[in-house]
Amino acid sequence: MSAERRVLRTDYLARVEGEGALFVECDGDVVTKVELRIFEPPRFFEALLRGRSCFEAPDITARICGICPVAYQTSAVNAVESLAGVDVPESIHHLRRLLYCGEWIESHALHVYLLHAPDFLGYPDAITLARDYPDIVQRGLQLKAAGNHLMRVLGGREIHPINVRVGGFYRVPSASELRALRPELEQAREIAVETVRWVSGFSFPERVFEGALVALHQPDSYAIERGRIRSDTGLDIDASRYDDYFEEEQVGHSTALHSRLRGAGRYLCGPLARYSLNYRQLSPLAKECAREAGLGEVCRDVFRSIVVRSVELVYACDEALRLIDIYERPEIPAVPVVVRPGTGHGVSEAPRGLLYHRYRLDGDGTILDAEIVPPTAQNQAAIEGDVHDVVVRYRDLDDEQLRHLCEQAIRNYDPCISCATHFLRLEVNRR
Repeated sequence: MSAERRVLRTDYLARVEGEGALFVECDGDVVTKVELRIFEPPRFFEALLRGRSCFEAPDITARICGICPVAYQTSAVNAVESLAGVDVPESIHHLRRLLYCGEWIESHALHVYLLHAPDFLGYPDAITLARDYPDIVQRGLQLKAAGNHLMRVLGGREIHPINVRVGGFYRVPSASELRALRPELEQAREIAVETVRWVSGFSFPERVFEGALVALHQPDSYAIERGRIRSDTGLDIDASRYDDYFEEEQVGHSTALHSRLRGAGRYLCGPLARYSLNYRQLSPLAKECAREAGLGEVCRDVFRSIVVRSVELVYACDEALRLIDIYERPEIPAVPVVVRPGTGHGVSEAPRGLLYHRYRLDGDGTILDAEIVPPTAQNQAAIEGDVHDVVVRYRDLDDEQLRHLCEQAIRNYDPCISCATHFLRLEVNRR
């Protein structure tokens, strides 16, 4: 390779949610700069929450994302209920988990089939892919529809559900309403199993993530709607300790903050971390699919994240069917919640990873201050590290091939840029 300066630039990343760019600069064999440039304007949701009732938080924060609104609603109710000292009945937890399964199914199906698979198959997008393989794209849409229908029945509508409230739900479905979803979910589970087999046959570049893996954990179930924050380096904390172990910093090229694990640097959250920390909690069918796909109990290969997401699709369908089978309609849709002054913390596992909420409330439940840390912000440093290592390892590729591989490395994370852009530091110097 020559010692000339080499620049790779993608002004607008495709097949990601939100607006971002990629800039890579090399000086000979040395990679001198890698930037995931998030230039989408901040959306000020944390400021919007100030002065509003904590009971409005689930509906306000759900508008942050059209793909993972349930994650925002769940972390919001968890934060308020933790401060109020309320533990909702197990039947309400089951319904929240079932709703969350719907979100995982529709979000993972969207990413696997429409956003990420074209990278591995040599297509620029899913529309072009559909011209040659309409059955494959139709299969993905069918899987996504199953998740959408589950969200509509439980959440009131597919996008930005309106049925979640602090303490429970505004309305709970009848057993017959949920049983009616069974045939579609059974078919979705079959498609999900086929999806694992399909994506495991792709050709994968090599890239092993070497930092800490962070995800929620529960001893008796694959953590989704609640759990303790764990890492493979020994961290095991309640959500209330989040700020003691994690920190955010501003970088000049992004309107989203970069998260770091204090004393350990960058880390990774999302499907790979969840899978690796919670393999034993997967259903037998999901484990069987993982084994057939060649996955071990731990997976750090970021390019195989599409396989792990597909295994989670199997699990989400499996879990949804299990929850429907054991469903007993709660006697009341929600329990009373009496707020008190203080700070509440809530976490849940969005499809893209750990989502943290913190609210400081006054005595009547008015939000005085809010903090939201979405998974894409937590993964930004890991994404840039991956792109750096991909450039080093594959630097003999020509510019176009290397640029495409760098974009693929970013899409491994299914980044939701709009979720991440919640920050703007404004400094005014007056003379």
